[in-house]
Amino acid sequence: MKKLLSTILIAALSVSVFAGCVNSGAASSAAGSAAAASTAAAAKKIVIGASPTPHEVILKEAAKLLKAKGYDLEIKEFSDYVLPNTALDGKELDANYFQHQPYLDEFNKEKGTKIVSAGSIHYEPFGIYAGKTKTLTDLKDGATIAVPNDTSNEARALLLLQAQGLIKLKDDAGITATQKDITENKKNLKFTEIEAAQLVRALPDVDLAVINGNYALEGNLKVSDALAVEAADSLAATTYANIIAVRSGDENREDIKALVEVLKSDEMKTFITKTFNGAVVPVK
Repeated sequence: MKKLLSTILIAALSVSVFAGCVNSGAASSAAGSAAAASTAAAAKKIVIGASPTPHEVILKEAAKLLKAKGYDLEIKEFSDYVLPNTALDGKELDANYFQHQPYLDEFNKEKGTKIVSAGSIHYEPFGIYAGKTKTLTDLKDGATIAVPNDTSNEARALLLLQAQGLIKLKDDAGITATQKDITENKKNLKFTEIEAAQLVRALPDVDLAVINGNYALEGNLKVSDALAVEAADSLAATTYANIIAVRSGDENREDIKALVEVLKSDEMKTFITKTFNGAVVPVK
């Protein structure tokens, strides 16, 4: 009888120990799942506004590298030059990527915003593209040339036209040049100011158009299509690098630093160079 009781007791203890092991394993599994979920939830999100080409294309590639740093990149597409800054100022975005410093300076001045650069990433050579007139030498007296209608990009267009000998500007005009600074216009060229995003569409209606690199890309134009482009060492090329813009004070945030670090990495420079064939050039 005692022997029987001992056997029953041992069996009971065995079942208890086994159940404890199962519960312990289940608890460990649950803890592991919770930890994984916590890690996934810990990935920080960066919301950035961008022009479709080349900025969004570049950011989609950068998102892969940012993932390894613990950040998810949410990209919001904008097709104009005003709303990305308005959304950034209104805290709908953490950053934007579409503009150069002279444009940002002008925007801050006009709108009273406090947006700053967190880093320069690339520049897009401006080009002169054929409309009704197919070569620069065929340009007739009184021909019409379309240029961007915002101050900083119009100045850039005028500098490129000057570099091609089509006009002359005041010596001190520089990156603030306007049509009022034209001192020589032998062909009596007429200038039509058009919103930058619409310049490609305007080509059939004008003799030539001076077009931003990103909008030329969106319009399926290639750098090789241009009649002339900015030189790599020109004032424009060194001044008009596209930047990551943020609200003043946010440039020192760890997530913004990580974003800029990735975009300036050798991997991204290689990607930009191979993808855009000279239409987009990484900043050194």
